[in-house]
Amino acid sequence: RIHHPEQLGHPLRRRGGRGEGRSAFEAISWEQALDEVAEHFTRAMQQHGNQTLWPYHYAGTMGLVQRDSIELFRNLLKTSRQHSTFCITLADAGWIAGTGVKRGSDPRTMADSDLIVMWGGNPVYTQVNVMHHVARARRERNAKLVVVDPYYTATAKKADQHLMLRPGTDGALACAVMHQLFADDMVDREYLAQYCDVPTELEQHLQSKSPAWAAGITGLEAGEIIDFARLYGNTERSFLRLGYGFTRSRNGAANMHAASCLPALTGAWRYPGGGALYANGGIYGIDQSVIKGLDVLDTSTRVLDQSRIGDVLCGNPRDLQGGPPVTALLVQNTNPVVVAPETKKVIQGFARDDLFTCVHEQFFTETAAMADIVLPATMFLEHDDFYQAGGHTHVQVTRGLVTPFAECRSNHWVLAQLADRLGFRHAGFQKEARELIDESLRLSGLPGEQTSFQNHWVDCAPAFETSNFIDGFETPDKRFHFKPDWSRVGPAFEQMPELPDYMPIANDADAQHPFRLVAAPARQFLNTSFTETRTSQMAETRPTLMLRSDDAARYSIKDGGLVRVGNRLADILLHAKIFDGMQPGVVIIESIWPNQAFIEGLGVNALVSAEPGLPNGGAIYHDTAVWIQPETGRQHESA
Repeated sequence: RIHHPEQLGHPLRRRGGRGEGRSAFEAISWEQALDEVAEHFTRAMQQHGNQTLWPYHYAGTMGLVQRDSIELFRNLLKTSRQHSTFCITLADAGWIAGTGVKRGSDPRTMADSDLIVMWGGNPVYTQVNVMHHVARARRERNAKLVVVDPYYTATAKKADQHLMLRPGTDGALACAVMHQLFADDMVDREYLAQYCDVPTELEQHLQSKSPAWAAGITGLEAGEIIDFARLYGNTERSFLRLGYGFTRSRNGAANMHAASCLPALTGAWRYPGGGALYANGGIYGIDQSVIKGLDVLDTSTRVLDQSRIGDVLCGNPRDLQGGPPVTALLVQNTNPVVVAPETKKVIQGFARDDLFTCVHEQFFTETAAMADIVLPATMFLEHDDFYQAGGHTHVQVTRGLVTPFAECRSNHWVLAQLADRLGFRHAGFQKEARELIDESLRLSGLPGEQTSFQNHWVDCAPAFETSNFIDGFETPDKRFHFKPDWSRVGPAFEQMPELPDYMPIANDADAQHPFRLVAAPARQFLNTSFTETRTSQMAETRPTLMLRSDDAARYSIKDGGLVRVGNRLADILLHAKIFDGMQPGVVIIESIWPNQAFIEGLGVNALVSAEPGLPNGGAIYHDTAVWIQPETGRQHESA
């Protein structure tokens, strides 16, 4: 990407219609661009108040300076803030409900495990370091690998057992496993008494959650569930690696909480190589107070849901929370016209004549095509930053290795320039990125920027007693909560199950929409990054709908033929790929291909609802019921 011929290099001003493409823009100077953006932002805020401006971002750039300086911009200007819900919200809620904190077993201890359970993730595609630890455990300890996933992924191909359940039914599987652990007396009652809140109540609750009960929900055989439960219960050093995928449904937080209960039943937390990990964001304690401008935070300003940008821009009163319309947008680090749910509504919102949009981007994305001003952004090899890991335990300082291409500028620089033009001053915008990194690290009790850079990384792994909760969980009573106080996790808590359970609120298939769609990550893309790279495009070939041969035969769909997929939100056209690696009635689209890569210019997220998951929001990318039908009478390529 760093030498890609289509990388943006100069500021652009739109002179044609929105969405018309690069030809609708002309190059201008940085001074012109920044002055025009500041002028439009000022005019909008004078007319509607500062909350009419929504600085919108996510994690296309993951560094703690270049990603998060937009928080300072929001706080300083008192604009609308953001509830960032694309990725981790549902998973966070479910994990923290039980443990109280976002941390778990050191991932390197997977190499000391005798059983690794990969639940709801595909690390062969998305997290190769996990597979390194798995390979070592198998080589040195003859460890078993179990994969829980709705389809036969590249990771499932390497597993000793693959539990190919129906999407969104993970809570039922987890409860049935716990039922079997109690039934076979494979629970650590001493651990339960010392470390857990209501083990007796849990055991009574689970009496009706048998493998036969779960089989009817998950589509698995009861025997499969029993075999897995006994393997797990008989293995002290069992490591549960929980991914994001199985939480991206309306009931995702409940699914995560139910699965996270397993190591508490067996006491697997006691053992090196045992326990569980979802993510390690809670181990670092990085002080970003200056970077984010926490000293100027006004908690009375509204917080808009990132995933509901379509409804926000289209003026939904509930989403606007009684405040002004959003008439000015600044977009960094994300591509919402492709990534956000309900694509048609997102495009409709961006097309408003009274909306001024500035997009700071590396490439001319479909979001950039809807902008009034496009600013060229640096890549991570072109700027200074520092990073904290989610799937391991390190903080890393990086310095720009190459000169920024053409006139590309970093996120922090652009935000500082705009704040200055708008008449706002703050220490976080008066310092260079390297100074902010050094200050933040030192305030956090870590080595400064120079030392951290020279040492390549800082390992922040807590002691085993902390990572595996031997010292107690991070809940008020220091116990794991089978019976969490969901009101502490999110505002929409009334529907959450009191104890681990299957929560039947997902968008299940029905007579009109007989298929459940999973919009899984593609191997060669990173969300929409690398979709512009020719080698990645060639490896992925084209957008496809993966469906079983028996489902295809029932609808007279041929391998490589055109198929239309739809629901009440939209319908899209793409090629079929026959693949028998999922249950009947389940279809897969590995993406996120740009909308324009699809035959009719509309991509997979047009089918995904923007309804928030419970209890604290979260995008439900894998919770979509659809119909399918062959597209006849059109020319198409062979498979």
